[in-house]
Amino acid sequence: MGCRYLLRGVSDTYVLEGDAEKYIFKVYRDAHRSLNEIKGEIELLFILKEKGARVSYPIHDLEGQTIQVFRAAEGIRHGVLFSFAKGKSSQDLSDRQLQVTGREMAFNHNIMSVIELSYERKGYDIHTTITRPLQTLAPAFKDFGAEYTSLQETAALVRQKLASIDTSSFGYGYCHYDYFPKNFFFDEQDAITLFDFDFAGKGLLANDLATFRTHLFFEEFNKRKTAEETRRIFSVLIAGYREGRPLSEAEEAIIPLLVFSLMLFYLGFQYENYDDFSNTYFNAVYPQKFAAVMKDWADRYCGL
Repeated sequence: MGCRYLLRGVSDTYVLEGDAEKYIFKVYRDAHRSLNEIKGEIELLFILKEKGARVSYPIHDLEGQTIQVFRAAEGIRHGVLFSFAKGKSSQDLSDRQLQVTGREMAFNHNIMSVIELSYERKGYDIHTTITRPLQTLAPAFKDFGAEYTSLQETAALVRQKLASIDTSSFGYGYCHYDYFPKNFFFDEQDAITLFDFDFAGKGLLANDLATFRTHLFFEEFNKRKTAEETRRIFSVLIAGYREGRPLSEAEEAIIPLLVFSLMLFYLGFQYENYDDFSNTYFNAVYPQKFAAVMKDWADRYCGL
């Protein structure tokens, strides 16, 4: 069995590879995920697997445990071994793959909307995705006062608009909150496997659609696709989703606002956690540049 370091993100991730099988081993950062939150992720994945969802799932050790405990230099750390997702990622999904992605997301939401985990996971609401990230980011903009004021003003408009919408009939439950193409693979038969549930938590289920829409916006912003192309691609995904689960026009209409709040959440998360060599793009001017991207999205799509 060989072991190689894969990446440093919100966890340290390794690939374990034998003659016939591969596995993913994640070592969590205690500052990011408590032991109970890790247990919640494991519980969620086993529920999804048992109900037929195509997900990467935890592997039990010889003693029937899923969480390994290590005494590291920085203190106690916890690791979990996961099954390896077959296939590969693609930034340019075919229409068939988009439909499969939408249907699988809906299938998972049908499960995740009716369960209650034994262990609490962090949730996604106006406070956790807008108010708190803005407070967290204040020091990052100490030399960019005008840009921070602009970000605050745009966020206030998004927050006000979100607060005015009656979401009581919207789908709600545990969402993946990281539905970017890097987190699901397709095999040669276009069967999908979803992984990296590290951000999974309670919120509007439309947040998962918003994460994929965020990916498409960056494709558009970086001029890899036109606005017309990204709208068509998203419509195919939405159609696939509606094959497996109802999505009202009001829920679809809220997605642009959720995209903005998601981008703000991730910027705050990056500022709190990307403090080493592994994320070299996150420098002193990155928050300012990213805020300009968020403003561009809000101006074009949020109808503020």
